[in-house]
Amino acid sequence: MQKGLIIAAIIALFLLGAAAFIGIQLLGAPSGTATTDTRTSGTVTPAGEVAVGLETVATGLTAPIALAAPANGSGRLFIADQTGTIRIIENGTLQDEPFLDIRGRMVNLNPGYDERGLLGMALHPNFTENGKFFVYYSAPLAEGAPDGWDHTSHLAEFSAAEGDPDTADPGSERILLRVDQPQANHNGGQITFGPDGYLYVPLGDGGGAGDTGPGHPPPGNGQNTSTVLGSILRIDVNGGDPYAVPASNPFADGTSGRPEIFAYGFRNPFRIAFDAGGEQSLFVGDVGQNRWEEVNIARAGENYGWNIKEGTHCFDPQNPGAPAAGCPETGSRGEMLTGPIIEYPNAGQPDGIGQAVIGGYVYWGSSIPALQGQYVFGDWSTGDGTLFAAVPAEGGNATTPWSMSELAVAGTGAGGVGAYILSFGQDAENELYVLTSENAGPTGTTGTVYRLVPTGG
Repeated sequence: MQKGLIIAAIIALFLLGAAAFIGIQLLGAPSGTATTDTRTSGTVTPAGEVAVGLETVATGLTAPIALAAPANGSGRLFIADQTGTIRIIENGTLQDEPFLDIRGRMVNLNPGYDERGLLGMALHPNFTENGKFFVYYSAPLAEGAPDGWDHTSHLAEFSAAEGDPDTADPGSERILLRVDQPQANHNGGQITFGPDGYLYVPLGDGGGAGDTGPGHPPPGNGQNTSTVLGSILRIDVNGGDPYAVPASNPFADGTSGRPEIFAYGFRNPFRIAFDAGGEQSLFVGDVGQNRWEEVNIARAGENYGWNIKEGTHCFDPQNPGAPAAGCPETGSRGEMLTGPIIEYPNAGQPDGIGQAVIGGYVYWGSSIPALQGQYVFGDWSTGDGTLFAAVPAEGGNATTPWSMSELAVAGTGAGGVGAYILSFGQDAENELYVLTSENAGPTGTTGTVYRLVPTGG
């Protein structure tokens, strides 16, 4: 995230690059160049049709960043904290002792603001039987990494301790992937298993601003399929050593891109999630830079535009605060750029309505029937995170922008959640959770997990 209008020093670290912390494809332009598109595809309409309440589930955390729930009827929730611990909520109580503590394996975090840390967690689909789970975290820079780079991201497998479901075995770590990161920000984070049983791993463009500078050779990592940065990876953790590449991956033969890549052209796909119903699409909240926030539906082999575009709009890395006059409509391989289903102006514009998009989930729970089938997401914002819901346009197609509106939150006065939104979670019954903190950085004990409930719930 990161937005130039918010605590400039702080925001230069976590969410965005030069300005902050995903729309429609331009059609009909002549091949090679597109004119600037000034549409606001995600204009917020007044709330009112749906209002929600927030039920407190856990308090006293620092920066809750991910939630996972085993599908075994236990009702247990696993909460990952950015500071490096995973704790369990069981029978409504947050256990004191961590399930896993990897603080000693991570970089030291900046308490004022940091985009590094423990950023993702996913339980193996057969977790109840095999006890395996996966984490994505920021480790110190690996030996042999380029001089002057910031840190190395680790994707690792752990196992629960034998005979103790409340404790992980810290010695069971098996590192599947190491990715050297040029800068501290734009690390992606929310790993997740897809309905195909493969693990999806979102990686940012490596940090900085504009996908330029050290560690960002032209045309930028987002448009470079020879690097995993700026991409969503798909791997088979049940085969190979340390993993196998699914034969259906678009570059599986490795001749035109890294075989692990599923989709590319992203800036900072911080939160991703599969739709538990419908077409089981992969929703990606890609944090924008100076002007636009966006949500994409990621499909195999598609290029989502960064840093040629920010949302649906042409982007100039040398002048990121102003719309570019024109830009290519295709990537370097001649592939069309895919636009987002949702975009909205961020704080880099006078009419900005947010600071950094936080991707969520399509709601299929039973407690709020009016929300069913809607994509619920949010914005990090300045201490008063905003909740949104979006629906496809009636009669629209894959490139038609969705309509979005703000979800009013009962009992919070202005309608926001009253804290920074860090993430969302979904339990085994498809009910949704909002993970928040009153602090912009990983410090203190204001981290809270809420469940979305009907008003008065």
